[in-house]
Amino acid sequence: MVKQSIFGRIAQLAKANINTLLDNAEDPQKMLDQMVRDYTNNIAEAESAVAQTIGNLRMLEDDYNEDVKNSRDWGNKALAASRKADEYRASGNPTDAEKFDNLAKVALQRQMSSENEAKGAEPSIASQREVVAKLKTGLDQMKGKLNELTSKRNELVARSKTAAAQSQVHDAIKSIDFMDPTSEVGRFEEKIRREEAKVRGQQELTESSLDAQFNQLEDLGEQVEIEARLAALKSGGTAKPAIGAGAGGSAASESTVNEADFDKL
Repeated sequence: MVKQSIFGRIAQLAKANINTLLDNAEDPQKMLDQMVRDYTNNIAEAESAVAQTIGNLRMLEDDYNEDVKNSRDWGNKALAASRKADEYRASGNPTDAEKFDNLAKVALQRQMSSENEAKGAEPSIASQREVVAKLKTGLDQMKGKLNELTSKRNELVARSKTAAAQSQVHDAIKSIDFMDPTSEVGRFEEKIRREEAKVRGQQELTESSLDAQFNQLEDLGEQVEIEARLAALKSGGTAKPAIGAGAGGSAASESTVNEADFDKL
């Protein structure tokens, strides 16, 4: 009865559809952990039961082999006693001949007893061998299911960790969308752009100031040249044009002269 119960549990666990069980579970990981423990415990119990059943089978086989051997031995003894009886009868000794014939009969009786015991054990041995074969098959299936469960559990744990990591990344991205750290970078970049623009404006102002100073120097040089030539004319000399004199300076001097005054000369 115990063997049948163990065999029934082995068959039930071996046929279990793990994916279906997981689909109906509220917490698949916890269920897998529990199933791994159940399978491990049942495998240990099944191994003990299978080992005991195999041991019982081996005892029956040993008894059977012993009966077969005894049957063969008693047959040989019966043959030897019968031949001995024939020898005594041939030599004219009927008393010893009858004695060995009786020994042959006893040996034959014991041979038949051993044969009957061996034949009676054959159905039990065949049945036990069938049970052992089924238990071994079920045990192998349970071990296969245990490996499947362990792999499924490890896969599920890995996927759970991956999903948790992805969820954290997703939450971080969502928080970034709300906080938008790029706006801080944008404001900092805009500040730098304003500072760069300010520097460019200062450079332009400096360059304009230098140009104005150089223009003033050129105008001053032309005025000095004009005064020098005027002084030369008054002293009776002639005004000599300066080589390379700028046209712009002459235009600036003539801008305050009335052209009609030249006609009066």
